[in-house]
Amino acid sequence: MENPHLWIRLDLANGHHIGPGKIALLEAIRAKGSITAAARHLGMSYRRAWLLVENINEALRKPAVTSVQGGQHGGGTALTDVGEQIIHIYHSVEGLTLTSAHQELGAIARLGRD
Repeated sequence: MENPHLWIRLDLANGHHIGPGKIALLEAIRAKGSITAAARHLGMSYRRAWLLVENINEALRKPAVTSVQGGQHGGGTALTDVGEQIIHIYHSVEGLTLTSAHQELGAIARLGRD
């Protein structure tokens, strides 16, 4: 049997949360270069994606996402160094958790029904 899937949500002291959905959005913005394209890629509305980006930026001392002006395609959106750090730290926590809880996750899987 496959181990259970682990979802990690980081609850910040300021009341904001960062979890797999916001990380996926940041990664999609990095890959696609705009909130519109990232939202389309993830199957969410632009408004939902924009509100999530706004929420991420409000949670942090410095923004994770910023606008890019001009260029051949009229600008877009990019991650800041903080945005890149958030992705890296989140995946690091995720990896450390999976590694340290490997046996326990296997034990839970064996207790589950097929």
